[in-house]
Amino acid sequence: MGLACFEARRAVSLERELSENANCFGQLHISDSGFSFNKDYIKAQEGQRGSAIAQLTDVSALEQSDDGHSSVFSDRTGMVKAARMLLSSVTKVLVLADCIVIKQIISSRNKVLVTLEQLEKVSTFQEFVQIFSQFGNEMVEFAHLTGDRQNDLKDEKKRARMAAARAVLEKCTMMLLTASKTCLRHPDCESARINKEAVFQRMRQALDQVIEIVTDSRSSSEAKTLSVSIYAGIKDFKVKVESLRDSLHSVSCEAVAAQLETLVEKTQDFTDSAYTSHEQRETIIQLCQLTRQETKLLINTWRHVQQFLKAKEATDEMELSILKTCQSVGDLRRELHKVAVVRATELLKLHADHLVLQALKASGGDGNLDAVADYAGTLTEHKEQLLETCRLLCHISGSEPLEITCIHAEETFRVIGPQIISAAQTLALHPTSKIAKENLDVFCEAWESQLCDMAILLKEINDVFEGRRGDKKTYLSLPRPGKHSTNLKTVKATKLDAEEQASLSKQGLELCLLTSDVDSELERWEQQEHQMLPLCQIISSMAYSMYLFTRGEGQLKMTSDLFHQAELLSEQGLQLCPILHSVSAQLLDEDRMLILSEAEKLSTACQQLQLCARTPVQGKSAIFQKVDSSIQNTKAILIVVVYVLPMCNKLLRKCKADSSCLASPQRWREQQLSAPSSMEALNGKGSNGFGLKSLEQHMAGLTFLESK
Repeated sequence: MGLACFEARRAVSLERELSENANCFGQLHISDSGFSFNKDYIKAQEGQRGSAIAQLTDVSALEQSDDGHSSVFSDRTGMVKAARMLLSSVTKVLVLADCIVIKQIISSRNKVLVTLEQLEKVSTFQEFVQIFSQFGNEMVEFAHLTGDRQNDLKDEKKRARMAAARAVLEKCTMMLLTASKTCLRHPDCESARINKEAVFQRMRQALDQVIEIVTDSRSSSEAKTLSVSIYAGIKDFKVKVESLRDSLHSVSCEAVAAQLETLVEKTQDFTDSAYTSHEQRETIIQLCQLTRQETKLLINTWRHVQQFLKAKEATDEMELSILKTCQSVGDLRRELHKVAVVRATELLKLHADHLVLQALKASGGDGNLDAVADYAGTLTEHKEQLLETCRLLCHISGSEPLEITCIHAEETFRVIGPQIISAAQTLALHPTSKIAKENLDVFCEAWESQLCDMAILLKEINDVFEGRRGDKKTYLSLPRPGKHSTNLKTVKATKLDAEEQASLSKQGLELCLLTSDVDSELERWEQQEHQMLPLCQIISSMAYSMYLFTRGEGQLKMTSDLFHQAELLSEQGLQLCPILHSVSAQLLDEDRMLILSEAEKLSTACQQLQLCARTPVQGKSAIFQKVDSSIQNTKAILIVVVYVLPMCNKLLRKCKADSSCLASPQRWREQQLSAPSSMEALNGKGSNGFGLKSLEQHMAGLTFLESK
């Protein structure tokens, strides 16, 4: 009885929901695309489906059996049919809604394309300003629609491709503005025209890619995206080899051998690189040969088992061959990962100062065409290095979305490099032109921004390789009520100008590279339980979250968050100083003075960071200077940490070889009477907790990178 009532109520509820949905979708209409549908027809269809189930579950029509029990469903076949029809109607409504969203995106794209064509043909500033204003509004609408669609996509590859296309459109909008203005101001300049045409072409390609994604169509560009990387090939190779445990006929010997040769051929991207060292090249070749040998032994054992033993499953001998083959190909993957990551890290450090971009700006401003040509050649070399590094990272990325991001990074460097050169040539021809200078600045900022994105990409690839997913573990303590909030005010959001953004991006990238160095040094420690390591890990993670702030990402949304994080980081650095003093007590005079000197530098940097974070300031310029000083002082702390970590690690290994157990400074103090008794103070600070508070509840502050 209760079941029948429930089913009846549910059927009526479904009928009402579907009628409301049909009514809602019926109101939607896209006039310029000619897309519409009959609202009343859908309401009638949904009503019929719901009414059929309601009638079949009507409690007033229950039948009584001979034993006095009620029968809920007199027509089970009719119930199943009505349920299927109801689900079919729901599916039709959902498909219809999806079609509407796709039509809206296509319609919005078409409007953008029309306006884009008008912008390309303008001949006066007044006409350009009028049309660009319309273009901006249409791009905002398109960005909202595609952003919602990106969030709704379930396929990670499509989501990554959509994110890449939207990133191109976002950056190219600003490039289009300055490139068009430059071309209008200097209509006879060939380099300005080339610069402008390249921006328009890239925007059209990005718009087409968005439509390919939402309509689920394939293109030649996607074929490149779907190319198999070494990581994907190794993963598939191991799956095929391991499947032999269950069935010896799951795959052919020829298929396994052919796939291995394809993998070895792809490693030529590493061995043929001019930037791969001789030792790395030899190691890769040896691992390829070892994998070939193990695979050959596996195939021989495999054939022997099939032909002579007539077995259907793997024998112990074959199991051993499977393990050796998988291990050898795994060692190959690790070596390739190491080569690509080291290469990318070195390249990011090399380009962190952006000296070539600065030289191009200076040469262009001086009107020196010869110098621009020389530095253009240097930038082209850097571009080729970055393209090759992106290809190597794509091979070891570890997931298809990251492969797509690597391909996007490669394409970005490939396009922006020549655009920077043409913009610099335009400035050299017109050195007094403010518009030409602004245009070059915009393209240089895009290059620097892509370098920052590459650093993030490198970190994500490492996370996947090491089994970590998502953002780096962040040790945060956002402002709590009643603490660190005396001098904070709600300030109107302010955007940085181009020069300030470039400066902050550069400082952030250097900070990111230093955190990578700290993490690398921590991984080399043999005694992972040592007391120094947790403090250094916390310092590195806090610094990384500050780097994300410079990109407008992460959990630090406002400057109040950044300053509070900086204060906490300084406290962790001060806790590290007593440990360094304890370590120095075990060293000879020369090494002791070196450690004490670094401890003093660390203490000074921490105190300066703490003072900077606690000093109240007002005004955009003063706040920017405070942010810049906080990051500079944080870099100084990380430089000391990177320097002392390998030194202390070396000491631990030496003492371990001498059979002197130096597991922690506390043990050293027990063994050596000369060690200072400073552990009580350290333990008193060691219990500092890190309480997380939701970003929606803590105090509002000034957001610097709102535009990003």
